[in-house]
Amino acid sequence: MSVTLQDLIADGRAHVVDGAMGTMLYGKGVFVNVCYDELNLEQPDMVREVHDEYVHAGAEILETNTFGANPVKLSGFGLEERTEAINRAGAELAREAAVGRASVVGAVGPLGIRIEPWGATAFEEAVAFFGRQVRGLLDGGVDGFCLETFSDLSELEAAFRAVRSLTDLPVLAQVTIGENGATPGGTTMEAAGTAMAEWGVDVAGINCSVGPAIMLDAVELLAASSGLPASAQPNAGLPRVVENRQIYMASPEYMGQYARRLIAAGARFVGGCCGTTAAHVRRIRDHVASVQPVRVRTTARAVPVGRKSRSGVPLAERSMWGRKLATGQFVTTVQIAAPRGWRMHETTRRARSLARHGVDAVFVVGGTRGQAHMDALTTAMLLGDRTGIEPLVRYECRDRDMHGMIGDLLGASAAGIRNLLIVTGESTDLGPYADSTAISDIDSIGLVNVVRRLNRGLDAGGNDIGAPTELVAGVGLDHAAVDQALELSRFAWKVEAGADFAVTRPLFDPERLGDFLARAGADLPVIATLLPLASLRNAEFMANEVPGVEVPERIVQRMRTAERRSSAHARAEGLAIAREMFAGVRHLVRGVRVRLPDDDLGRSAELLGSLELPRG
Repeated sequence: MSVTLQDLIADGRAHVVDGAMGTMLYGKGVFVNVCYDELNLEQPDMVREVHDEYVHAGAEILETNTFGANPVKLSGFGLEERTEAINRAGAELAREAAVGRASVVGAVGPLGIRIEPWGATAFEEAVAFFGRQVRGLLDGGVDGFCLETFSDLSELEAAFRAVRSLTDLPVLAQVTIGENGATPGGTTMEAAGTAMAEWGVDVAGINCSVGPAIMLDAVELLAASSGLPASAQPNAGLPRVVENRQIYMASPEYMGQYARRLIAAGARFVGGCCGTTAAHVRRIRDHVASVQPVRVRTTARAVPVGRKSRSGVPLAERSMWGRKLATGQFVTTVQIAAPRGWRMHETTRRARSLARHGVDAVFVVGGTRGQAHMDALTTAMLLGDRTGIEPLVRYECRDRDMHGMIGDLLGASAAGIRNLLIVTGESTDLGPYADSTAISDIDSIGLVNVVRRLNRGLDAGGNDIGAPTELVAGVGLDHAAVDQALELSRFAWKVEAGADFAVTRPLFDPERLGDFLARAGADLPVIATLLPLASLRNAEFMANEVPGVEVPERIVQRMRTAERRSSAHARAEGLAIAREMFAGVRHLVRGVRVRLPDDDLGRSAELLGSLELPRG
């Protein structure tokens, strides 16, 4: 009769897990651009052969070749419809190799996308994605599950909930850590262990990313905080680049020696991840046979990540802009672009001019992508020192990872920047730098969630950062979006994430904004964007070539008629249209943003001076 994972957990002894499936398949000539999970169907003999090698090396637990076999990752290969079949085949192949000598657990890795609160995928959606994989593995006859290489505890919990919704088989849950001993999101092992124990996992563990030396202390902390049997599957050290290939340098003997130390630190299940082979597992087996696990003394439970309750600074005390929003006052802002190059003289002059005209904030945006402009955040920091006006910064998530964004926001806070309009950032061409690449880590919804935590003195991993930040977070509102249902749902998520205000796209149809806000039903201060058209060419360009901006034909026709008289008449008509747009939404909005493509501050002042702005 086959030994099961439950049997191994219950006997109180140390046991050997297999090594890296991907490393072994790569060693057999499978290219890295191939879907390794699909090999369960296309090259089953090769997958079965790897399992056989691990069984002969002494592995007592075999993980199925299904690490990336969820519908999200498989969709990148056009294989999402085969999710259940690939997982079922993976489980069957492992069972054939185990033949009563090893337990078979279903390997489940991350989806490869951000889930809430850092991304647009809802928690329940993630549970459903994982559920398809779990069903396939159950059909194939696994004894339990290994949820591995998770950096986000919310996603790990979603995977666990998917398992528990379908079976009560035991679950081994593993996070991945960096050299600092915490997950890439900053979650400590104390917080991770506490959370896993509360969910009800059977084994709490760590795998991947680092070698055994770094993992040693982390395993001890995880075991102590969870009070659960622990597992450790380190990489074969950190990879080195040798002739353009990543080579893992830790020898089988080294991995075996550290297996003993990991067991002494509290691990009950020891194996390997990237870079480990059957030779490594054989030496791990030899060392595990000579030792037995120690009883780990549990520690007081840490507060799980995301559960800490911290109060932040009230909106009215974060900035002058925030105070006016909080007290119901009407606000005004005018857009200026960050300078080309590094000289600030002209930008500073413009900001001072806006201050003299009584504008509440200068709205700072970055320059054209692909050209040498100072970034908006740095520009705002310098303006804050040199002018008498408060900056409001358009901050794009594009081309930054989450850690970089957190660093930006902490630095901006230290420099006195408080007001942000957080946008995801549009996908555009890369200008003259053809070899550049774009980064898309978290979107505006995710970053607003990050800001909400920072404003409570916590980082994205739930760790204390000391004094809370005092950021005022605005978000974009695309009232003329083609997919209104999607935009309404995204706007609702932005409000739920903690947005303090919203700024519209350039406004040319008041009824569209009114309809959108009525359907949204959110009590959030809205700032209307006015873009005075300067010419017929400007109107046609905005109508036909600018994503997210809707200019009705009647507006274009008005500009055409005016330009037939003169360019001066066209500019005057553009201002008249902007005034009419504001009159149509005056009762709906709490502020106005003036945007001119050429930063014509004279026209901005003329427009603001002609508007009937609410008072009080």
